[in-house]
Amino acid sequence: MSTSIGKTPFLRLLLPVITGIVVATYFPWEAARSFHVGLAGLLTMLVSYFVGEKQRYNTRWLFGAGLFLFLFAFAALRYAEEEKKTAPDFPAAPCYFTGTLVDIPETKPRSLACHVKTFYPVKKRVILYLQQTDEARSLVPGDELLFRAALQPFKNFGNPDDFDYARFMKIKGMAGSAYVPETEWCKTGKQHITLSTLSQRCRGKVLDFYRGFRLEPDAHAFLAAITLGYKAYLSDDLQAAFRASGTAHVLAVSGLHVGVIYMVINFLFSFLGKHGRGYAARQFLVITTLWAYALVAGMSAPVIRAAFMLTIYCVGRAFRRSGFTYNTLAAAAFFLLLCRPFSLHDVSFMMSFTAVFAILFFQPKIKRLHMPHGKISRYIWELSTISLSAQLGLFPLVLYYFGSFPTYFFIANLFVVPLLSLVIYTSVPLIIVSLFAVPDWLGSTFRWAPETLIEVILRAVHITETLPFAQLTDKYLTFFQLFLLLAFVYPIARFLVSPRARSLLTALAAMLLFLVSTIREQWVASPPPKLVVFNAPAKSEIGFFANKRRHHAELPSNGLVPHPRKSIVRLRDGEWEQLHAEAPFPLDVLILSGQGSFDLEKLLRLFTPRMVVLDSSIPRYAAARLRKEGSARGLIVHDVSLQGAYSVIF
Repeated sequence: MSTSIGKTPFLRLLLPVITGIVVATYFPWEAARSFHVGLAGLLTMLVSYFVGEKQRYNTRWLFGAGLFLFLFAFAALRYAEEEKKTAPDFPAAPCYFTGTLVDIPETKPRSLACHVKTFYPVKKRVILYLQQTDEARSLVPGDELLFRAALQPFKNFGNPDDFDYARFMKIKGMAGSAYVPETEWCKTGKQHITLSTLSQRCRGKVLDFYRGFRLEPDAHAFLAAITLGYKAYLSDDLQAAFRASGTAHVLAVSGLHVGVIYMVINFLFSFLGKHGRGYAARQFLVITTLWAYALVAGMSAPVIRAAFMLTIYCVGRAFRRSGFTYNTLAAAAFFLLLCRPFSLHDVSFMMSFTAVFAILFFQPKIKRLHMPHGKISRYIWELSTISLSAQLGLFPLVLYYFGSFPTYFFIANLFVVPLLSLVIYTSVPLIIVSLFAVPDWLGSTFRWAPETLIEVILRAVHITETLPFAQLTDKYLTFFQLFLLLAFVYPIARFLVSPRARSLLTALAAMLLFLVSTIREQWVASPPPKLVVFNAPAKSEIGFFANKRRHHAELPSNGLVPHPRKSIVRLRDGEWEQLHAEAPFPLDVLILSGQGSFDLEKLLRLFTPRMVVLDSSIPRYAAARLRKEGSARGLIVHDVSLQGAYSVIF
């Protein structure tokens, strides 16, 4: 173990960084605390230099301990600083803000989503939903905006199966959002060109350039995703198909895509040779071109991760060192986490590094099991081992975060990944030809290959999605089960290659505990089912929630809602006026839906509810009026849009 750590010095630097980020995540952390801990670390390192020679060996741990404390404090401080930037400490009332558009505006059904970095009166990253106008569509990254809004923090819907949207946006560095109508914003005429905005401008230019290819919409969206990491054009159905087939990773520019781009770039500079100064110059030019591609691809986090790792790889090759190693991986994670500490909680970051680690760990072991002789068979075998290795490392994380797993991932990746490489290779001459004024027949000739390959990929993905049992669902793991599954997979792989009792015992013990944990979950009674008024923006959705899933039912829009112990009535405005009662009918819950034109005084002549629930179909102005009137009459009013879903246990 100590030998392995000695061969990966960056792992020893990475551990205090991860520890510092984790501590700052779950415990309050201030700059003063970082200063004291960091100073203690520096003093400890300084003391290690003044230790006498006789005691130096026994106290060699001093420098390492001091460095650990210093990096721990620095990482915790960086995380605390980033957390302050995402704190939603906006002015309470609507006010004027100035900020810079930092990303390409994304078209939504009723608005344009714009990522804006404000610098007055607060410095935050926010999302503005601008009313769709010609002026809004003409915005480009770097434009300075003046807008008036009441910025709001991100909130979850409060549904029992809710995705933690607020945490997700915090990890992305966003502090809040607001809808801004046409009359409440304008361009100041100034522009702020930074590396980030320049990158997004380049990305936008390339996206416009791609439109000249005249590809089918899905083919155009696929090409934009795999080469530029821009997924806004992808339809929901297409993304769902890729997830179900286990090939969703090809839609995000990552190590696979940048690796193919690297091979193209490396081939272009191959004339510089494989030895001497020419080889060193070749690596330098490859690195420069690689980062130029990262700039054009929008400098997204996955692209930066892949480019950074390949940069370390190229530097190693220039100095005749080994290529990808655990130390390379640890070095990339070390520098990226210092720059972007929130990445530690980003699922894509974890899955990216886990996949590379799994390939480094499993692939050499799997490759030893079979040694094909033919060139084609060797290529297929190597591709198979890479895909299998990545999935062996990833499937516990996939089950933990998403509760689903594609059963045909191996076959689908074996088919899709080579075609993906061919799409990128054949797109290069298409891009080069499109830069010049060429006859239509020549452009069509070069367009045929990538378009046909993309069509084959999309068809294969859709076929895989429709196969029986294409995806295991609702198989969520607990954190303890995730740990146990990882503790089984890695030791058992080591044992199969190098049979040792310790590896086998560790794997069997982990599997035994995993099975005990699974059986215990089945024995423990699951939470009772609930009737839930879900928070679904601008629509009414009432159903049942059981076994961690929603179950929809046809419920009356006007009438009693079935429940064994509670009296619950649902009313929709415009349909209840014909109701009459000699005396108010007592209710446990009264659910109101529709446009909100209810007369609360008339309702109370019909019912005496203990609780009034306003579902999310009621407009905001009507909900505010009903809340105010209900409060004046001493009623308990639950507004689903503000307070989250309302549930009643069966």
